Amino acid sequence: MNATSAQLPEKLYKYEPFSINALTNLKKQSVYFGPPSGFNDPYDCAITPTIVAPKDSSIEKIREKYLATAELPTNIREQFTHVSPKHLREVLTNSARDVLNRSISDFVTTKGVTCFSETNRDLLMWSHYGGRYKGFCLEFSTSAELFSLAKKVRYVTTPPSIDIEKLLPDIQLDIVQELFCTKSLPWQHEQEWRCFHRQAGTSFTYPADSLSGVYFGPDIDIESKEIVCLILQGQNEHVRFWNGTRSATNF
Repeated sequence: MNATSAQLPEKLYKYEPFSINALTNLKKQSVYFGPPSGFNDPYDCAITPTIVAPKDSSIEKIREKYLATAELPTNIREQFTHVSPKHLREVLTNSARDVLNRSISDFVTTKGVTCFSETNRDLLMWSHYGGRYKGFCLEFSTSAELFSLAKKVRYVTTPPSIDIEKLLPDIQLDIVQELFCTKSLPWQHEQEWRCFHRQAGTSFTYPADSLSGVYFGPDIDIESKEIVCLILQGQNEHVRFWNGTRSATNF
């Protein structure tokens, strides 16, 4: 399964610490798209996929693509016309690696990402993103425009591999996005979905009624809960509030 083929669930959840930024976004009815460089998974921003060495048939297809490019300089055109498949394989593999590295670097520093989960009751998610149980979790209806291009994260045991034909002569954005929707298996508990924006540091405003619920962590104080309730009181009368507690019978 690739990162774009999964069925979007009716609800997605966003964990938040109790912070000024989280409260500001709540007041503005917005989500923030930050750069992937801020992610906490060390492989999330440093995935190094394997470039699959092309077969002779693929080499000839790529050769034809390059030769069909009107802007190709004459000297390069001559090289592509006469070079042997063996040497061209080496040239194309190195070129594909350079193109991919540049695209990944650009994506990490310039594109924006915001993350959601299919679950609102994962202990590690509450610990990592929910302010160590002193924050809250927002429940969204995925019918909102924000989720129209949401992509499901896939969890794998080894870094992915990419066919060189998909990288040359022009790499497509969805290939890079799919890399950033690929994480190592230990993170599968997050059940994550991601939304992307062409520019990092951007906020996206959602309709008030797309926020359907707020779940408070078991350690949040009463004053913090009151602040969240007061913020939403005047802008979303249909939102429901839930108070988290520790179960005495299971985790």
